Order: sequence, then C-alpha cells, then structure tokens
Amino acid sequence: MSARTGASAPVLVGLGVMLVAFNLRPALTTVGPLLTAIRADTGLSASGAAVLTTLPVLFLGLASATGPAAIRRLGVNRGILLAIVIVAAGLASRAIGGIGPLFFGACLSAAGIGLAGVLLPGLVKRDFPRHAGLMTGLYTMVLCLGAAAGAGLTVPLQDALGAGWALPLAAWAIPALVAALAWTPFSGREQAAAPAPIRSPRRAWLWRDPLAWQVTGFMGLQSSLAYIMFGWIPALLQSRGLSALDAGFIASLMSIGQAPVALLVPTFAARAGDQRAYATGLILLTVTAFLGVVYAPIGFVGALTIALGFGLGGTFGLGLTIIVLRARDTAGAAGLSAMAQGIGYSIAALGPLGFGLAHEAGGDWTLSVVLFCAIALAGVLCGLGAGRNRQVGAG
Repeated sequence: MSARTGASAPVLVGLGVMLVAFNLRPALTTVGPLLTAIRADTGLSASGAAVLTTLPVLFLGLASATGPAAIRRLGVNRGILLAIVIVAAGLASRAIGGIGPLFFGACLSAAGIGLAGVLLPGLVKRDFPRHAGLMTGLYTMVLCLGAAAGAGLTVPLQDALGAGWALPLAAWAIPALVAALAWTPFSGREQAAAPAPIRSPRRAWLWRDPLAWQVTGFMGLQSSLAYIMFGWIPALLQSRGLSALDAGFIASLMSIGQAPVALLVPTFAARAGDQRAYATGLILLTVTAFLGVVYAPIGFVGALTIALGFGLGGTFGLGLTIIVLRARDTAGAAGLSAMAQGIGYSIAALGPLGFGLAHEAGGDWTLSVVLFCAIALAGVLCGLGAGRNRQVGAG
C-alpha cells in the first residue's frame, strides 16, 4: 500500500475506489431506457439518437488521452477526484431539460468517466500490486452494478417523481457527489506529481509496439459491443413488444449479469500465463447470447440477456486486466491505459453510431446484427495478440 494514499487504511481506499466505480456507468445506461420517450418528446430522429449514443463514447476516448497529463499535474488521487466531480456536474446539468443540456451533460459526464477509467488501473498497479486481478475485478464488478442500477431504476424513478425524462436522468448526480465527498480525504494525501518514469520515452515506444496496438484494439472493440448494448438494447427489446419498464428491467439484468463475471475473470485471468482462451471464449459467448436476444422466442430473452451480460462483463474485466498485465510498472500502466482507452473508446464510439444507422437504413435489425458480429470477430483477432504472455516494450 503506498504512503501516498494512506498506508494505514488500504480498506478505506478500496472502498473509495468502489464508490467511484459505481458512478462510472449510470451516465451511459440511464438514457437507453428513456430513449423512446426522449425521441417522442423532442422529435429526435433515429440518426440523432445514434449520435446521442455515440458522442459520450467519443468523449470517453478524448478524455482518456488526458490521463498521463492529469497524473503529472495532479497525481492519481487528485485526478480521480476531478474526474468524479466532472461526472457529477455532467449528470446534474441534465436537469435543465431539452436536447442541448442532454447532449452536453452526456459528453461532460463521459469525459469524467474516461479520465477516471485511465487513472484507476494505475492506482491498482501502484497500491495493490499483489492483488491487481482481485482489485480490478472488484471495481469492475461494482462498475457493472452501477450500470445495472442506472438501466433498471431510471424508469421507476421517473414514475416515482412524476416528472419527465430530465429530472430522473439528473438524479444520478447525487451518488456521484457522495463518491466525490468520500474520495476527497485521499486526494489530500498525495504527494505532488508523478514520478520521473512518466517523462521517459515510454509513450513513443507504445505507438511503435504491436502488442500495445493489439491491447488497444481489444479494449476498443469489446467496448464497442458493450456500448452498442448500453445504448440500443432497450429500444431493441421494445421493438420486440416489451414495455419501456420491462425493457429497462431486462437491460438491468444484462448489467447485473456482468458483475460476477467482471469479478471472477480478472481474478483468474491474472493468474494465467496466457489470456487468449478467455478473450475468444467470452466474445463467442457475447455473440451467441446477442443473437438469441434478437431472434429467440421472447420467453428466453431474460436468461439470454443475463448470458449476454456474462460475456460483456467478462471481456471488459479482461480488457482492464490485460492493460495491467501487459504493463511493466505504474508509469507503463498509465501510458498503456491512456492509449488503450483513449484510442480504444474512439474506436468504440463508431459501434453505437453504426448500429443505429444500420437499423435506420435497413428498417429492421439485420444489418445491425451483421455489424455486431463483424466487430466481435475483429475483437477475437486482437484478443489473440493481446492475450499473449508478454509485456509492452519487452521486445
């Protein structure tokens, strides 16, 4: 445990990480269950809805690229505090209502999520080096539970408030503010500035290292599958005859299904010398379950959605674990995390946009399904490279 985060209180630091992690998905999963209502209220077109599901992922990528600079200027702990405050501000801005604040809030909160996502692997590498897989799994599991809460509780929250869509979306700023308050004591304990290795030519090496690009590709492509589902599975389920409430509940089952696998996969994958079998098997499970959600009898959709969550949660946890395992040290983890998530999320942003445009172009989900499967195949190919027992810069 590093003195910078308080050597006497590793459990408290871990709990603080979990609170932060819980708030790194509701901004992304709360819009989907209300998307049909938002379109009906605002006249937002299908193309506009595709953009709404895409821009946050793009801002995730752009903000992820700022991770190393945030470490140099603020340190990991203060950077995490800044990130969660940004998330809370973006969520709160949606209370204004209207298309402009909705888009602005989505992009701002996604920027905070992207920054936090880059900083957390470095914190794990630094402060929990002997339990990297377990800690990655724990905060990934809590992150998935936050996603499930956002997907499943937003429509009931709207009903309870008796309001339109803006207020229940903005209400998710409250747990983000709680996380910011809980993390504040740790932000004051960090010594200034990251150590000198951040200034080494490591980032130039990353851009020339094929393994770094394979890690980036895997992170981006598996994220693309997840963000397609976050943005579109409620609409897909409603097109199959489910109500908005039931579709939100089923979508929350997907996120709940991610939680246990997101804990177990990093824990076991970190112990394995090679993660290629994990990458291939989890993506195949994701594709199989997705095809079932689209085409199987409606009575099987609940179980298939949980299985879809198993695949998505496992690949996400594996992606974060691979970043930690392929890096040599804290500086390397920060640099590789910034590359994998910065470029990776920029790649992932194309998934929800393409999925929505394909649906609009085809009039049904056929072209969208083909696109989903093509992204998954590319993810397998990258996973076969990223899962090798090597480290970036090792030659």
